[in-house]
Amino acid sequence: MGILDYEALLTDTEASPTVPWIEQPEKEEEEATSNPAHRPTRLADVVGQANVRENLAIQVQAAKARQAPLDHLLFYGPPGLGKTTLSLAIASEMGVPIKVVTGPAIERAGDLAAMLAEIQAKQVLFIDEIHRLPRQVEEILYPAMEDFALDLVIGKGANGARTVRLDLPPFTVVGATTRLGMLSAPLQTRFGSLYRLDFYTEDELGQVISRVVRHDDVPIEPDALRLLAGRARGTPRVALRLYRRARDYAIAREDGVITEAAAQAALTLLEIDAAGLTAHDRAYLGILIHKFEGGPTGLKTLAAALGDSEETLEDVVEPYLLRCGLIERTARGRTATRHGYGHLGVAFPEELADISTLIRRAERARPPDGVA
Repeated sequence: MGILDYEALLTDTEASPTVPWIEQPEKEEEEATSNPAHRPTRLADVVGQANVRENLAIQVQAAKARQAPLDHLLFYGPPGLGKTTLSLAIASEMGVPIKVVTGPAIERAGDLAAMLAEIQAKQVLFIDEIHRLPRQVEEILYPAMEDFALDLVIGKGANGARTVRLDLPPFTVVGATTRLGMLSAPLQTRFGSLYRLDFYTEDELGQVISRVVRHDDVPIEPDALRLLAGRARGTPRVALRLYRRARDYAIAREDGVITEAAAQAALTLLEIDAAGLTAHDRAYLGILIHKFEGGPTGLKTLAAALGDSEETLEDVVEPYLLRCGLIERTARGRTATRHGYGHLGVAFPEELADISTLIRRAERARPPDGVA
């Protein structure tokens, strides 16, 4: 486990000379850090995640005092909450370079080995979507993270093959994932700190937008700022996307000032309602209520009715509906709640309240799997 065939590495490297992170590392880092308004360079400038930032500040200060690299870090949580931003700020605070790569881009063990062979002392290696690393690649990462070493097999055959350990300079792996449960236990335990990122408040999202507004030098009214922050689902990435569309609308259709009316017009064009639901979200809710009488309905049935994949519904649509309390997941399928009916302006059938209560009671009373 974790031992790499050196000759296979040479073969893979010769056969794949266009590995993106080898050919254009400067471009990757430039794209990740090009907009200072979006990517603060200090932890103190990062908005939100106060507890996470405080813990990271302590770790950074201690590591600099010890003249040692940071412990390996893992950020997890829904997409768009600032995992990459925190990683870039950490590297900046430490005064070390950062290599940015995504898990799916590292297809072979040789790709990771070549990257590790070029690593610098105390450098930060940021792996986004780390749960999507292939298993054989992940195993090469184990000794690199734990022992700062790369194990290579040179030669072939029972008598000709030998293992060589290549020492690596101490460095820091920062992983980011939206699916902590898909990360293997051996990899999870090699991270010194795990941090969950939470959703942002409207005030925090307003600060995120204001930072970009100052950089863009586009006037925005306070009411427009509050409107955009309130529709952003607690997610900075969504807030910035809505701001950019409102900015474009104000420039193209108004006098360049983002007023509340301009922001509302942009949101109307995007079909985003007062609760932050998109047309796709409302279509899901509408089919569940009107076509399937509020459920319970299976995910596969809903996906077929909407013409979407089950993964899209489960990963993109349902999380926000669940967070808003508009739907419920039960063992028998998805059901619309009283709030879900109310959001579409449909009267909630009172008989469903009794049925839903009976279903929940039955699920709580059901013995665990394997217990008679």
